[in-house]
Amino acid sequence: MAIDGIFLHLLLQELAPLAGDARVDRVHQPARETLLLALRSRSGNKRLLLSASPQTPRIQLTESNYENPGTPPMFCMLLRKHLSGARLMGFSQVERDRIVRIGFEGRNDFGDITHPKLVVEIMGRHSNIILTDGEGRILDAIKRIDPSMSSVRQVLPNLPYTLPPMQEKLDLLTAGGDAICTRMLQTPELPVEKAAMAAMMGISPVVAGEIAAYVSRSGPTAMGSLGKEGEERLRFFLQQLKEKAENGGQPAMVLTREGLPKDVSFIVPGQYGQQMATRTYPSYSALLDAFYAQKDLSERMKQRSGDLFRLLSNLSERTERRLQHQREELQQSQDRDRLRIQGDLLNANLYRLRKGETLARLENFYEPQAPILEIPLDARLTPAQNAQRYYAEYRKADTAEKMLRRLIEEGESDYAYLDTVMDNLLRAVSEAELDAIREELAKGGYLRRRAGKDKKPQRLLPDRYRSSDGFLILRGRSNLQNDQLTMREARKNDIWFHTQNIPGSHVLIVTGGEKVPDRTLEEAAIIAAYHSKAKAAALVPVDYTEIRNVRKPAGAKPGFVLYVNYKTAVVTPEEERVLTLQEK
Repeated sequence: MAIDGIFLHLLLQELAPLAGDARVDRVHQPARETLLLALRSRSGNKRLLLSASPQTPRIQLTESNYENPGTPPMFCMLLRKHLSGARLMGFSQVERDRIVRIGFEGRNDFGDITHPKLVVEIMGRHSNIILTDGEGRILDAIKRIDPSMSSVRQVLPNLPYTLPPMQEKLDLLTAGGDAICTRMLQTPELPVEKAAMAAMMGISPVVAGEIAAYVSRSGPTAMGSLGKEGEERLRFFLQQLKEKAENGGQPAMVLTREGLPKDVSFIVPGQYGQQMATRTYPSYSALLDAFYAQKDLSERMKQRSGDLFRLLSNLSERTERRLQHQREELQQSQDRDRLRIQGDLLNANLYRLRKGETLARLENFYEPQAPILEIPLDARLTPAQNAQRYYAEYRKADTAEKMLRRLIEEGESDYAYLDTVMDNLLRAVSEAELDAIREELAKGGYLRRRAGKDKKPQRLLPDRYRSSDGFLILRGRSNLQNDQLTMREARKNDIWFHTQNIPGSHVLIVTGGEKVPDRTLEEAAIIAAYHSKAKAAALVPVDYTEIRNVRKPAGAKPGFVLYVNYKTAVVTPEEERVLTLQEK
């Protein structure tokens, strides 16, 4: 990830106007390693986001919405005690490293002025957010580091805060391009990109790759083979890079051909050619908001839904194993006619058999030419008792087949249902949706309710969309809500959509008795395809019909319905189109 020291330097310049003007109004901890400081200032309310997540470490202003847990963590409560009402005094960066100190001025319980600091260390899996007092003593950290985790540097309450070990590299903004070029030439065996990373403080692989692409256009080149012209090109580009950084840079995002965020930088990269696209933003915070929007959501949902993922995975695996055993037993029971034939042959030949025999060799008159069939006997039983034993085993196998077919049908229904719940879980974007899934599993007997501990689930409302022709489109966000939407709230003339044989949401066009244009039908089908397990597919079949043709069988699982007289549309799940139609 390309938040490097220079990027961070420019981001802090963007945040600098908050110093002395903003006060901390509220402190939230929406995820285990993420903080959100709500700030009040004369220029308006702002929200400062701090993240120590290994996947998304950063500091920025944010416009995104974050859902807070019902009970704030202990570190959040400590921050509220020390920072609520405190004035934000400023941001400082440790050299060009990815370490930021945020100073505050507040008052303690006795009214004395205090100067707490938040230290944000943006260092991949070693990222941390540490609260210190005015003397630099650690009050607590979002990640405590004890001696068993690191023998070099501990981060624990009451210890003095110490900086991580620093690297001996040059800062482009202070040392200049000539000094850095000289340092890079001292490692002639390294490729240009690696030499840049080894010599310069505060640059990312994206920036190092940009240096290499400019200096050695013919491909990877070692520093020792640059030649005089290559050295001049290197000095020139380093000077250009310094000037861009001094002038504020240009917040830019690198995207894949599919439009997925790949990286960020303070320059517009040109090294990728047609393989990647770039997009610029008006500010570094806006860039980070756009880059991390989906990653943050995925991480928060992963943290909060881990127990549900484990439960559903275990239930699905258990159901699949049980089905496999039942299918094997069913296969064995289907040979039961052989038992009946053996009983018939024994009955027809009782006069030829004697007690104590262990094998009967009899003509099988059920087959042409009556071949000899060998029938094992129990020597302790009479011939008639042996015949009855085979009849009893035949009746047992016949009963087992009927029972196994019913159990397999129920198991397959269970497995398909759990698949729909897992699909809902993968698409969940809020705590309310997770609560709805927990409630659904508890009602179905899959999840045990904890007496007196489960909070009342938040009310979950269906997603609302407005078609280009003005029709309201509703989308169920759980299986229980799908039932509510389809079987209770819909009118007989409303049009119902669902992906064909693919787990997904129920989608409904509220027609109000009016004729629905083809464009609205297509948009509703795209919404249904997008909110299904086939979201990533290029073409998705979606069935649709009037509600009057949809029914729910008695005893069916939540979300399961039958429908007739339907049509099928094949559409592409276009995210941008779906988001455009969604009501805010």
